[in-house]
Amino acid sequence: MSTSRTLTVGEAEARLAELNVVDVRTPGEFASGRLPGAVNVPLERIEDTVPDLRDATTSRPLLLVCASGARSEKAVAALASHGVAAASLTGGTRGWASAGHPLEYPRGPVRRVWGMERQVRFTAGVLVLLGLALGLLVHPAFQLLPAGIAGGLVFSALTDTCGMAVVLGRLPFNRRGAASPG
Repeated sequence: MSTSRTLTVGEAEARLAELNVVDVRTPGEFASGRLPGAVNVPLERIEDTVPDLRDATTSRPLLLVCASGARSEKAVAALASHGVAAASLTGGTRGWASAGHPLEYPRGPVRRVWGMERQVRFTAGVLVLLGLALGLLVHPAFQLLPAGIAGGLVFSALTDTCGMAVVLGRLPFNRRGAASPG
């Protein structure tokens, strides 16, 4: 693969047959539609699969994919720290589908799963509303909950990490259907 750590949708589409595609989303997100031939290695497991991913690069270069490109860029950086070359798909699976390219789905009924970003927004919103309601109805100390969530969101934005996404990624509905790397 070239020294570029990103590929556009057009570049990836033209080279798809010569790439090992690894989707770093949660298994639930992976099951809701993926690039053809992709295998699932959630971002939280990238460090654990470095030897397998290094081996996969001997046959074909790695293309890492997520929903928008943010998680796959983190995975590319993590692999680079171990000397494993990979590229990230600019725009992710959303960009791929928006360009009119097909997605693969598992056999049988497709289980709709919210993307991780949507799960985080929902959970943060529920916790803020719960803290405000409990602060008004039970005890003002419960208002520390929305303050903590706000602090977590600011920290998340500043560090480009998300502890809530890590926790949500460990829930059973986000862990079903993982595939082993290539």
